[in-house]
Amino acid sequence: MTGNRFHLGIDVGGTFTDAVLICEETGRIDTAKVPSTPADPSIGFMAAVARALEDGAVDPGAVSHLVHGTTVATNSLIEGKTPKTAFMTTEGFGDMLEIARQVRPSLYDVHFEKLRPLVPRDLCYEVPERLDAAGGVLRPLDEDAVREIAAALQAQGVRSVAVCLLHGYANPAHEERVAEVLREEDPELLISLSSSVCPEFREYFRASTCVINACIVPVVARYLARIEEGLGRAGLDAELLVMQSNGGVLTAEQAASKPVFMVESGPAAGVVSANFIAGRLGHADLISFDMGGTTAKAGLVLDGRPRVTKEYEVGAQAQPGQGMTRAAGYPIRTPVIDLVEVGAGGGSLAWVDAGGGLRVGPRSAGADPGPICYGRGGTEPTITDANLVLGRLNPDYFLGGEMPLDVEAAAAGIRERCAEPLGLDPVEAANGIIEIANATMINALRLVTVRRGNDPRELTMVAFGGAGPLHANRLCMEMQIPTLVVPPSPGTASALGLLVTDLRHEFSRTRVMAADDANVAGAGFTARIRELFEAMEGEGRRTLRREGVAEADMEFRRGIEMRYAGQSSEVAVTLPGEATGDRAGGGMDAAKLDAATLADAVRRFHAEHERAYGHGYPEEPVELVNFTVTAIGKIARPQLPRIGSSGRGISDAQRGTRRVFFSDAGGLVETPIYDRARLSAGHVVPGPAVIEEVDSTTLLHAGYRAEVDEFGNLLVSPDGAP
Repeated sequence: MTGNRFHLGIDVGGTFTDAVLICEETGRIDTAKVPSTPADPSIGFMAAVARALEDGAVDPGAVSHLVHGTTVATNSLIEGKTPKTAFMTTEGFGDMLEIARQVRPSLYDVHFEKLRPLVPRDLCYEVPERLDAAGGVLRPLDEDAVREIAAALQAQGVRSVAVCLLHGYANPAHEERVAEVLREEDPELLISLSSSVCPEFREYFRASTCVINACIVPVVARYLARIEEGLGRAGLDAELLVMQSNGGVLTAEQAASKPVFMVESGPAAGVVSANFIAGRLGHADLISFDMGGTTAKAGLVLDGRPRVTKEYEVGAQAQPGQGMTRAAGYPIRTPVIDLVEVGAGGGSLAWVDAGGGLRVGPRSAGADPGPICYGRGGTEPTITDANLVLGRLNPDYFLGGEMPLDVEAAAAGIRERCAEPLGLDPVEAANGIIEIANATMINALRLVTVRRGNDPRELTMVAFGGAGPLHANRLCMEMQIPTLVVPPSPGTASALGLLVTDLRHEFSRTRVMAADDANVAGAGFTARIRELFEAMEGEGRRTLRREGVAEADMEFRRGIEMRYAGQSSEVAVTLPGEATGDRAGGGMDAAKLDAATLADAVRRFHAEHERAYGHGYPEEPVELVNFTVTAIGKIARPQLPRIGSSGRGISDAQRGTRRVFFSDAGGLVETPIYDRARLSAGHVVPGPAVIEEVDSTTLLHAGYRAEVDEFGNLLVSPDGAP
């Protein structure tokens, strides 16, 4: 391996921490999987790094590209493990976080209680100042009052503060001066400004985003500092990049200052990986299905781009707002890959409720103690235990044989906790657990397809995660999805996604304008919009330059979020053409942004509204609300290897047979078991079958076949399909 350079991706999940190591020159891939360490995820991170380098016989200095995906930001919020944080806002608006929104997750739930504000009322401070909606100063900033608040923060032991002043998105001057005064009084204070984190209108959403950022800044900064210290001790000098919620990466320095952009870091990497895998096969429209140890996540990719939303909540359970129950968490107004996440992972617990009904999730056994079959002290049955009892998992080959599974203990746990209370035998109860989990995941798939106006019969599913391929074939049957792709090493596919994306920074500005003004004001109207875009592109260019990106590797994508006049939410439309760094002036050609371009964008807004909601109103007036720019710094992607044909028959890959339970067959079926490592391009595996590999198992139902393609993917489709 001497002389070769390597890309290393580390994805910290709820149960396992995964590593993918790719050689730049040969495309060789090495993977590693170690148990996560919830008490301190950095320990599991460094263990995965050490394991990957050891297994690949790679010197730490040979790693040139290092990317990390983590849920440490989300977990700190969900678990309430955030340091004391304060909130500063315009005088008269100190109750903003308490009031929040006048909506509730369930209209008729009389027991509903809103989540407690992340900042208590006694740490919410009001600043005498006022701007109007255009950013004009109505009342100057009272700097003496800011200094008094700074003294109060020191007395309270506050180390992080969120500043969100009324209409700060239109004019950041007051917020920036507040930050200067606070730093003069306390240089060590961590300050988050809404005008920097989320420069958009809607005060509560902007304040919530800023507060979340302020709450997790100390946590994420300490975590990344421990990671970088550990990497230094291990001899890795590659710059640490961190996955964002929008599918791009940013430097550790940027992540430490704006961690709200990485709340769904790990899950986003999975969608990026699915898009990369399917893209090589010519599939631009797909469903990403990721089932790990704690949750199952479904995402949508259309025209080769993951769907992104700003309607996102984090709290008791992270979930997107669109199509899901709203007001169950704290809203965030930053771009997030649109995922539906449900508590149906391999470690999700099965239990019988007070009414005698079998339930599965959302509680999880996690990494500690884990499922009963792990033998680490778990006493409650899980989906993994059920799959083991049904014969779908090989107890002697879990993680390649490193972690033997206890079938008897799993069966005993299911018998005691589920089967006996329901009057069933353990196999029937185990099947019930799987069927309930599948129903939960099917609902998630419907939410990202049918509820978004997309026909699943026209999509491809890419399934990964340690448990995903076990359930994916059945989900495709129910959803009538014609093609299922199971990539090599699906248990570490999310970590692969970390290595096939680019640096990405999002910028936005709120300027509410009537689209009809383009016809009235003409060139002056489009000139104002061009100025907005060019200002954001300039900021993005400066950021990318600081990160060492060459001009030729820069790309800028413009978008406008529109709505019908009177609506309270917007639909995003991407403008045609992309500005790249090698163009003179650094932007989209001015001629492309004219009244005709805007008229075309409005037409596409009507079409997108019709697709998403089932109705559109072309005759109604349209407003342009938020203007966005995505600044992208291209990173060289590794070339993944192709596999050839071994020339041997498929019988050489068969390990034997095992009795496996299939509900569609009505019981246990003697089923062929295949070693995926011995399958080569062109092999076709008929169902029913079980295909085993080190980090996952694929279950193939009767009536389906799995063909191995040139990249080593399993392409699962119904018998007789073209």
